[in-house]
Amino acid sequence: MRPGNADKVLPVAVKQLSNAQGSNPPIFLITMLNLEASPISTLCLGMGWFPQTPGGLNRYVHELILQLATQGKVELCGVGLPAYLLNPPIMLTDLASPHQQLPQRLWSVHQRFQQRQMAYPDAINLHFALYSFPLLQSFPKNVPVTFTFHGPWAFEGQQEGEGKWSTLFKQWIEKRVYDRCDRFIVLSKAFGTILHETYSIPWNKIHIIPGGVDTQRFQRNLSRQEARSQLSWHLDRPTLFTTRRLVHRMGLDKLLTALVEVKRQVPDVWLAIAGKGPIRADLEQQVQRLRLQDNVKFLGFLPDEQLPLAYQAADLTVVPSQSLEGFGLILLESLAAGTPALCTPVGGMPEVITPFCPELITDSIEAEAIAERLTDFLTGKLPLPSRDACREYACRNFDWQIIAPRVRQVLLSREL
Repeated sequence: MRPGNADKVLPVAVKQLSNAQGSNPPIFLITMLNLEASPISTLCLGMGWFPQTPGGLNRYVHELILQLATQGKVELCGVGLPAYLLNPPIMLTDLASPHQQLPQRLWSVHQRFQQRQMAYPDAINLHFALYSFPLLQSFPKNVPVTFTFHGPWAFEGQQEGEGKWSTLFKQWIEKRVYDRCDRFIVLSKAFGTILHETYSIPWNKIHIIPGGVDTQRFQRNLSRQEARSQLSWHLDRPTLFTTRRLVHRMGLDKLLTALVEVKRQVPDVWLAIAGKGPIRADLEQQVQRLRLQDNVKFLGFLPDEQLPLAYQAADLTVVPSQSLEGFGLILLESLAAGTPALCTPVGGMPEVITPFCPELITDSIEAEAIAERLTDFLTGKLPLPSRDACREYACRNFDWQIIAPRVRQVLLSREL
């Protein structure tokens, strides 16, 4: 973008982005714009459009491109993106419909990519192997390609019960894509280890950069009672919150089992579970079986604008993951909103929490360990970190204004 056009381009981009998000435009999009910097262009390939398509990967990509756009043009390619385009510095290219059959979808990705707007980007950042695969021969040879590894796609499916051939297909896709990439970004050392050991990526190609959090959006600006009142939650009960996709590896069944033991010492404990997924009916039956009907509420899909409220309304956020939790953006969001977050010792989550408060990590992934630590905190045996301390830690270490420049440096590096 030319500096002289900023007063025309930026307000339109902010206005359209605000309309697309359904919320106020992020302040940093205005405050961080460096009109004197040499404009650069970045091509990102994601999955869907956040918040219409929720999920940690989509949120990460969405917030990252907003930050990258403060220093140049960004084109986001994906599936099911809005039909309209955002004015520079952000452009959207919809490659396919998510409702197409897979062969047609991948062919559409290939075809529409050839018609994209940004013909010669300065950097390419891939986030999802499946939609990257049809494009491998289309990338300019002299442009660095960075893959942001959000998790082992094949093994995640395998853990959710997918068959052998599906797993092998995904592994084959991942291998082909990773062979084409010059470097990788992982959000934790734990996932760097998986990338190195499972996919044979050398460590000198792997850059560990934690995820970021929008501290303008996730704030500590309400009391717990005010937030609970807005959500119509109980005002005076010890409240736990979790937002998870309802699948087995998220550990919600373990959390419900743990709640039975917590209830013995904290009878009025109340757990709000946000999210959708294939095992909801099983979890609801478990609640009935364990007689926790008065202690658990399934919120279903929680609108994105209510998520900061939910964090602020809780005494404690709980992330009981059992496997393949590469980072845990929910931890950062909760801390930025001033609420402590308890997690299991899985994946990259301990890397986030240990420097702040090691007691917020359970001793194991089992229900007994989760119950013990929850009880200790809710009864006062262990003190919870203050709301101010939670937010200060998140802002000091994980604000996007700190994280995004590190990502940008890797994307633009010419050292291959």
